[in-house]
Amino acid sequence: MVAGVIEVNQLTKRYRANVAVDRLSFTVKPGMVTGFVGPNGAGKTTTIRLLLGLAAPTAGQALVGGRQYASIRRPLHEVGALLDANAVHPGRSAVNHLRWLARTNGIGPARIVSTLEQVGLAGAARKRVGAFSLGMRQRLGIAAALLGDPGVLILDEPMNGLDPQGVRWIRDLMGALAAEGRAVLLSSHLMGEMELIADRLVIIGRGRLIADTTVGELISNAPTGRGATPDAPGQKATSLEDAYLRLTDEAVEHRAGGDR
Repeated sequence: MVAGVIEVNQLTKRYRANVAVDRLSFTVKPGMVTGFVGPNGAGKTTTIRLLLGLAAPTAGQALVGGRQYASIRRPLHEVGALLDANAVHPGRSAVNHLRWLARTNGIGPARIVSTLEQVGLAGAARKRVGAFSLGMRQRLGIAAALLGDPGVLILDEPMNGLDPQGVRWIRDLMGALAAEGRAVLLSSHLMGEMELIADRLVIIGRGRLIADTTVGELISNAPTGRGATPDAPGQKATSLEDAYLRLTDEAVEHRAGGDR
């Protein structure tokens, strides 16, 4: 495993008049799970695509271990990523999909076997991916991310399609991987799970940074409810979901007012 840090510095991506990511900066350090959250259309997936070299930034930098992803010779050894669990040929078996990835990254067959066991797909290794459930495809995507034993993991909605047992498995796996010294960036809309998994949160809205903080600090410092005044203070947030909704609502209202 090669330890690494994710660094996003003044990252900007424009599509003509639309600004998908706007001067975004944050750091994901080893040894912790960093949750990456925001409303639909906030720019999360675009940011991840920029980190993985799938799109070019208009300005700024997206670095892994101090380098752009495209410059990493054998990327699976340094960066494991899950972006789209459906991006696997449906006629290919799970084991052949991993063999194809392993061949281009100098990874031996024993690692393929152990990774399939790790994600609970050893019994379905020779089954065609087209017959997999969404949850099984998610597990295969996670297997591909783990295949090279990377020090950095970038996962976009890895709990999508998993049953409660699978969600708990993800929670335990992410914690264990971070405890081994890996930097884990995890995007999800499941705030209840983020409260249990994440050590730190990066929250964005309309492509801009809203907050970069711990879960506890976010809940403690969230804005009070609507209509609060010094004489009649609103109630404090009681959960991550409550704090997140208050914070993103306030940020969107503030920026909408500032754009007038």
